[in-house]
Amino acid sequence: AEVDAAIARVGAQINAELADRNPVVFCVMNGGLIFSGKLLTHLNFPLEASYLHATRYRNETTGGDLFWKAKPEVSFIDRDVLIIDDILDEGHTLGAIIDFCKHAGARAVHTAVLIDKDHDRKARPDLKADYVGLPCIDRYIFGFGMDYKGYWRNAAGIYAVKGM
Repeated sequence: AEVDAAIARVGAQINAELADRNPVVFCVMNGGLIFSGKLLTHLNFPLEASYLHATRYRNETTGGDLFWKAKPEVSFIDRDVLIIDDILDEGHTLGAIIDFCKHAGARAVHTAVLIDKDHDRKARPDLKADYVGLPCIDRYIFGFGMDYKGYWRNAAGIYAVKGM
């Protein structure tokens, strides 16, 4: 219930701020899939939806270099972009995606994450998501799109790995 309420709240915020901006909405695969699917049903305006796939994790629990599996195929030149992802942890992936969209001609880049992890290891001190579902303590979590070694993205709740 808490996750559903957070998604509805984020949807209302996005409706209020982006409804008249004709945004292109990108789901960051694979983690953002469930959050995007649920969030899109709360957005009450026409939008163009697509996906991109950039990762640092490759089914591991620690990140490496950014690897593009699928760059955006929808043109977003001189348009607002909304990037939907599962979690803002250190922000290396999200920061690189934001930079990519800005350099490729987006008018503005907005970000929505289900989870914002609370710690002081952000890749950039100024990196913050525009729309946040829930804050989270600094634990390794999975479920609702977030994986543990490639598994459990399908878990209906959000869970912490014991000892991590």
